[in-house]
Amino acid sequence: MEQPPGYVANSHPDFVCKLKKALYGLKQAPRAWYGKIAQYLQFCGYLASDSDHSLFVKKQSSLHVIVLLYVDDIIITGNDEKEIARLQEELSIRFDMKNLGELNHFLGLEVENLENRIFVTQRNYAEKLVAKFDLKEGKKCSTPLDINIRLRRDEGSLLSNPQPYRVLVGSLIYLTITRPDIAFAVGLVSRFMQAPRKPHLEAAKKILKYVNTTLDMGLFYKKEANFSLLGFTDADFGGDLADRKSTSGYVFLYGGTSISWCSKKQDSVSLSTTEAEYKASALAAQECVWLRRLIEDLDSPIQGSTSLYGDNQSAIRLATNPVCHARTKHIEVEHHFIREKVLEGTINALEVKSQDNVADIFTESLSKSSFEMLRSQLGIISRKSL
Repeated sequence: MEQPPGYVANSHPDFVCKLKKALYGLKQAPRAWYGKIAQYLQFCGYLASDSDHSLFVKKQSSLHVIVLLYVDDIIITGNDEKEIARLQEELSIRFDMKNLGELNHFLGLEVENLENRIFVTQRNYAEKLVAKFDLKEGKKCSTPLDINIRLRRDEGSLLSNPQPYRVLVGSLIYLTITRPDIAFAVGLVSRFMQAPRKPHLEAAKKILKYVNTTLDMGLFYKKEANFSLLGFTDADFGGDLADRKSTSGYVFLYGGTSISWCSKKQDSVSLSTTEAEYKASALAAQECVWLRRLIEDLDSPIQGSTSLYGDNQSAIRLATNPVCHARTKHIEVEHHFIREKVLEGTINALEVKSQDNVADIFTESLSKSSFEMLRSQLGIISRKSL
């Protein structure tokens, strides 16, 4: 041990500082840990991805090994078992690590490896959440929200203790990692965290009842699927009754299953349906560019443009027309990002019928038949059907 740089006690140059608190748990701990292990991985020949700094890739002729790092949890995969074994051994010598074998659990996610298929779910987490709020024996629900539900900030009586509501909604937000079918519903109830009321709590409990009804649901990825990136985007118009802001929604499918999705209230008020849809397309375009770069870092570059489907003709024409019309000159410059990517050929903006727009599930509550149809197109299926 040595004295810290910049501090030298002249009277006792051989003394060291007494440690009162370990690095683990401090604010600077994640940065220090990442810098240490990233430096070692790069020393072993792995390059950090520019798209995701937690992703490290090593490519040498036919060798292709990928390391995914999240704090002190690491996933190692690739096509060379000897290289993977060597890396595991070196990491265990350099750091205090354990080899837990084939991936089964990661950050609350349950990964089941089937023959040429992978099934990802959060069943155990969902079961604990249902039991925590004592809804295991409750009424079954086929959709997370009532159709055409209208929640207001000032309707109903205030909750005497808002803490359980906040805990419930926060827990549901984490559940959306593998359940895109509840993304819009959870996003809707999360808007009332500051002053929740009785109708808001009832809506949140209905989402949990739906989760209890569909505990076996998860994302299903096929190995032999046609791995092409496909996007859908949609928006409502003035859906928030408090500030009349619209909600943007998008989803990207890779091999027929969702890999990225979003349901988010827009930052500014839109003056028309076209403007709301255009803003949603710009948000989806940003995600599309990032996904293309990430997939390329994984050694699977996408050839040609990525199809991005929307159900608003005016928004599609606005994205493909380089002329700024008088009706759109008030739109912020950042939203014209979609137009730039369409013109350079990265994105191909196409039209889809409203009933076939998968992103519709991220912008509004739907009937049971429409919801179940779009849910299946997201790649969400029940474990029982495998």
